[in-house]
Amino acid sequence: MAMTSHHAPESGPRRFKPYPVYKDSGVEWLGEIPAHWDPLKLKRVCTFAYGDSLASEARVDGDVEVYGSNGLVGSHERANTLAPCLVIGRKGSFGKVNFSPRPVFAIDTTFFVDRRFTRADIRWFYYVLTNARLDSATKDSAIPGLDREDAYVRDVCLCSPDEQRAIAAFLDRETARLDALVAKKERLIELLQEKRTALITRAVTKGLDPTVPMKDSGVEWLGEIPAAWGLKRLKRIVQFRGGGTPTKDNLEYWCGEIPWVSPKDMKVSVVLDTEDKITAQAVHDSATKPVPAGVVLLVVRSGILARSIPVALTGREVTLNQDLKALVPSHELVPEYLMYLISGMQRELLVEWKKEGATVESLELELVANTPTPLPATAEQRAIAAFLDRETARIDALVAKVRDAIDRLRELRTALISAAVTGKIDVRE
Repeated sequence: MAMTSHHAPESGPRRFKPYPVYKDSGVEWLGEIPAHWDPLKLKRVCTFAYGDSLASEARVDGDVEVYGSNGLVGSHERANTLAPCLVIGRKGSFGKVNFSPRPVFAIDTTFFVDRRFTRADIRWFYYVLTNARLDSATKDSAIPGLDREDAYVRDVCLCSPDEQRAIAAFLDRETARLDALVAKKERLIELLQEKRTALITRAVTKGLDPTVPMKDSGVEWLGEIPAAWGLKRLKRIVQFRGGGTPTKDNLEYWCGEIPWVSPKDMKVSVVLDTEDKITAQAVHDSATKPVPAGVVLLVVRSGILARSIPVALTGREVTLNQDLKALVPSHELVPEYLMYLISGMQRELLVEWKKEGATVESLELELVANTPTPLPATAEQRAIAAFLDRETARIDALVAKVRDAIDRLRELRTALISAAVTGKIDVRE
C-alpha cells in the first residue's frame, strides 16, 4: 500500500491534528488510515454471542441489569456477561449498542460482547460499533433485525491496545463534554416551554392588564378572573362536530386532495396540510364531513392524551377522523383565544376531562362540553390572541435556535467518534 505524509484525509474536527503518515485502506468509505493501523472485517475482531431467553415473569428481582435490544428492561439475580460488556440490539431496535461497566443479563433479542469474545478494549470497541452503522446490516424479514453474518463483513480499523485505550479515554472525555452541553440546552428548552405555557395561562385567564379588578370564578382550576369577564359553559358558545374514516378497502377514496386530519397531523398550531388526503366521493360516502377554516380542532382519543391535549386551528377547509372534534365557535368566541385557552390550561383540563376506564386515552365529551369558559369581550379576546401570537412566536424562534444548536452538537459528537476510530485525527497524548 502506498504511504502518504500529509494532512488527514477528509480531516476530522479542525482543532485536532492528523497522524503523520497514512496509507490507503483499500476500503472506499474508510479512505486513508494511519500507516500502522490494519483494516479488518469485524469478524476478525470479535464474536457476537447470542443473549439468552429470560421471560419477564422468570426474572428474579436482583441488582443485575437486564438488557433488551432497546436498552435496559429490568433486573435479575444473575448475569450472563462479564464486565465490561457491550449489548447489541438484534431484533426490533437492531444495531443499537449499549455499554455496561458491570456484568448484565443480555436477553435473546440481543448479541453481546465481553472479553471472552474479543481481545479489543471493550470501551474502544463500543465506539467502533457505534460508528459501524449496524442498524443498516439487516436481512429482509417480517421483523427487522441484525444478521450476524451481515455485521461480520463490516470494515473496521484495528490499532494497538495502548492506542485503543487512548482513543476510548479521549472519546469518553469529549463526548461527556458534548453531552453536558446538550443537556444544558435541553434544560433551556424546558425552561422556555414552561415560560411559554405560563405566559399563555396568565393571558387567557387574567387578561393583559394587571390593574383590573378581579373576581372569584367559582371554578377551582380557574381561580380568579377579571371582574368584567363572563363565564359560560363551552357547549353554549361552540358547536361540536365529529369526524369519521372512509373505508380503507376503497383505495380510490384515498387519492384525493381534501385534507383529512388525524392526531398525527396535530403537531402544529394551524393545520394547512395532512399526511392523508381523501376525495369528494369519500366525504359523500362516509361519516367525515368538511369543517371550515377558523375552527378549533381537539384530539379526543389518542395515547398522547396521557401527556398533553393537542389543539390547533384549521387554516383551510378540512375533514377529520373520529379521534378529533371540531369546535365551531359562536359570534361570542374568537377561535384563536379558545385555542390558546385550551393550550395554556391543558394540565388542568387533562385532569378535568379524562375519561376513566377507557382502553385508549380519551376525553369525556360531556365534561368537555360543560367546561366553564372565561369569556372576555371579543375585542379583548382578539387582543389577547394577537399578543400571544407575537410572544409565542418569539419564544418558538428561540427554541428552534436551541434545537439547531443541539443538532449541531450531536452531529459533532458523531463526527468526532468517526474521526477518532477511523484515524482521521490523532488523539494520542
